[in-house]
Amino acid sequence: MTSRPDLNAFSADQLRALATELFDGMERTDRVLAQKDRILSQQEKAIRHRDAVIEKQAHELALLKRHKFARRSEQFKGVQGQLLEELIDADLAAMEAELAELLPAEAPTTAPKQKAKRAPLPPQLPRTLIHHEPENTQCRCGCQLKRIGEDISEKLDYVPGEFTVERHIRGKWACDQCETLIQAPVPAQVIDKGIPTAGLLAQVLVAKYADHLPLYRQERIFGRAGLTIPRSTLAEWVGTCGVRLQPLVDALRGILLKQGVLHADETPVAMLAPGKKKTHRAYVWAYCSTPFADLKATVYDFAPGRAGEHARAFLGDWRGKLVCDDYAGYKAGFGEGITEIGCLAHARRKFHDLHVANKSALAAQALESIGALYGIEREAKDLPDQDRQRLRAEKSRPIADALHPWMIAQRQKVPDGSGTAKALDYSLKRWAVLTRYLDDGAVPIDNNRVENQIRPWALGRNNWLFAGSLRSGQRAAAVMSLIQSAKLNGHDPYAYLKDVLARLPTQKNSAIDELLPHNWTPSTT
Repeated sequence: MTSRPDLNAFSADQLRALATELFDGMERTDRVLAQKDRILSQQEKAIRHRDAVIEKQAHELALLKRHKFARRSEQFKGVQGQLLEELIDADLAAMEAELAELLPAEAPTTAPKQKAKRAPLPPQLPRTLIHHEPENTQCRCGCQLKRIGEDISEKLDYVPGEFTVERHIRGKWACDQCETLIQAPVPAQVIDKGIPTAGLLAQVLVAKYADHLPLYRQERIFGRAGLTIPRSTLAEWVGTCGVRLQPLVDALRGILLKQGVLHADETPVAMLAPGKKKTHRAYVWAYCSTPFADLKATVYDFAPGRAGEHARAFLGDWRGKLVCDDYAGYKAGFGEGITEIGCLAHARRKFHDLHVANKSALAAQALESIGALYGIEREAKDLPDQDRQRLRAEKSRPIADALHPWMIAQRQKVPDGSGTAKALDYSLKRWAVLTRYLDDGAVPIDNNRVENQIRPWALGRNNWLFAGSLRSGQRAAAVMSLIQSAKLNGHDPYAYLKDVLARLPTQKNSAIDELLPHNWTPSTT
């Protein structure tokens, strides 16, 4: 143990030297401590960053466990080859139908192609006799016509669960005096000189586009009933029906674009790349009316990509309020007179995922406030627009005004890059558009309406795997627009399409709106 020196024995020079040495030591100690403080500060920052990264990765891992996406092979084998064949046949039939409409009625066409002889319909199927006779059997010369024979054609019909045959009998009536021969005209059909009735065509379309049964599966179903209908024939029917129904979809789009508020969303669909045995990502864009609108309609638009130009092309000159997510493809329209409406469900989903991942108390509190806003919406859903807006101003606005500063304060306490920061940033960045619904009773709180309308495509692509061409995707979009709109209006899609396909060949263009789902009433005959 070192003894303490006697400072009284030190000279003045020795005391000055000792003081200098002590001061130098204190400076060195201060430098060492400052360096240690810097190191500790850096370590604390590194720890905070590491914790944020860990939270972010834990959050993403939890999401990945909930959403398992498996990569699918793009090799064409077995079923995929069958799907491609039927899509090509449908496209060819559609193009032939379009060409037939463009050619003048008197223009000579190419030599008719030889068709295979059609097999007779199974004799065991029940038959309904339908007679077609002239309204007047009095000849123009004044003599009474005599029935001298008849022409018989058979069409395959379908009602849910049963195949039947319509036996059309067209009597021939002749005059003995002037040899005049008359016969009732052939009833107009969507597919001339074919065996399918409107009922069978409706069944094929509903099975393919509503029940998501590819044609090769329907071919097997028909085979079990004793009917030999190749899928190439079924594809021709589908392609022709797509062309015939397109004017209805065009008219429905025009009426939809008269709405002041619309929903929009998009979803990917694999499409075969031209000339390659691989698929690339195409997109289906969905547009629909709001739950508060009198019009109940959904129109799908199939496009080869997700570029914003596809949304602008569909909307055209429309200027209204568009409920959508934060996808940049819609942004250009917002600078041209379209008002953006945010989706509060997307913001809620961020906090929900955060709460599921780590039981965040902050997320739980945010969910409670957002849940209160949704509770008010349930209370207001059946009210007129003005009353709904009044209720929102009275009850929803105070909640939103309190939630916003709370989110700002919480954001200052959480590290950048964390899952909590991302959930808060999404809402804070879009707060103006997320709360814009409070100013208009005709605007919905979220985009769930169109997300529900786009769900059939998610179900369908698991069955038909890919679109064989842009044309086949557009045809699917057209038929599914009518089917989904029929459902929205409470109609059975089969009954709707059967009646529409029966009436369409004789329906005047000026009266085409009568066949749209929101105007349709079943024919009485």
